[in-house]
Amino acid sequence: MGRTKKKKEVGTGFITEVDRYLYGNGTHYEIYEKLGAHPKTLRGKNGYYFAVWAPHAESVSVVGNFNGWDPDSHPMTQLEQSGIYELFVPNLSKGELYKFAVTTTSGKILFKADPYAVTAEYRPGTASITGDISGFSWKDEKWMEKRQTTEHVKEPMSIYEVHIGSWRKKNRPEKDGYYTYKEVAKELADYVSSMGYTHVELMGIAEHPYDGSWGYQVTGYFAPTSRYGTPDEFMYLINYLHKKGIGVILDWVPAHFPKDAHGLADFDGQPLYEYADPKKGEHPDWGTKVFDYGKNEVKNFLISNALYWIEKFHVDGLV
Repeated sequence: MGRTKKKKEVGTGFITEVDRYLYGNGTHYEIYEKLGAHPKTLRGKNGYYFAVWAPHAESVSVVGNFNGWDPDSHPMTQLEQSGIYELFVPNLSKGELYKFAVTTTSGKILFKADPYAVTAEYRPGTASITGDISGFSWKDEKWMEKRQTTEHVKEPMSIYEVHIGSWRKKNRPEKDGYYTYKEVAKELADYVSSMGYTHVELMGIAEHPYDGSWGYQVTGYFAPTSRYGTPDEFMYLINYLHKKGIGVILDWVPAHFPKDAHGLADFDGQPLYEYADPKKGEHPDWGTKVFDYGKNEVKNFLISNALYWIEKFHVDGLV
């Protein structure tokens, strides 16, 4: 309360009326191209464009190490009849820490990680990081062509399930000795090939705050966990496995998410991604929230997330 409200800025045009219509109807299957943080050029200036869905919020701003985490520094503009807030920040580059500062109707400010962030801070940090996944040079054309013509239900499969963080470790203090996505590629491919497996099933790849969950309590659905490296390095791993004739399946968690303060729970001060009724909205045994599948925007979030891993990261399947 008592905060100075700044004049709203002119809309950027990056999210169109059609985008808002499709999203509201749950059929914008590439909404990850619009929401989140993306490098853009506006009125001749390079920077990052931010957009977030927070319909119950009183206001939203972008905070980060570039503005001292000040909620008054970069206020966002709400787009008409959508619950979406947007902002273009000029002269911002890849690799900046950021969050959304969501002011609730009661005046409380919540500092939330970006639900659509493509990369996240290494735990115990909880910030999102401005990224760009568009520049990777894929070399798995033969695999992708074969994938289009193969009758998968008629082909034999033998799947090796693996959790990268505990499969093998390096003798070094950095990041608890985790192999990076790049480092694990050759050893994993050699082992899987020698044992006669056709696919690997990767456990716990989406960003998560707690190691003990093995990646099944997700806070960053669009971000490969920073425990093992960057999105480009994760692409390298999939690219390498494909070139060795090995398919890649991801464990995917569309059922529930944790209550961590920076995550999806009560995102704009009220239940948003989860059911409002606690009898429907919580897993009592797991201490997690249940997605509200009745909301088109939530269904859109999950469907677009599934397609994101397949389209952008060349993943061959989700389980």
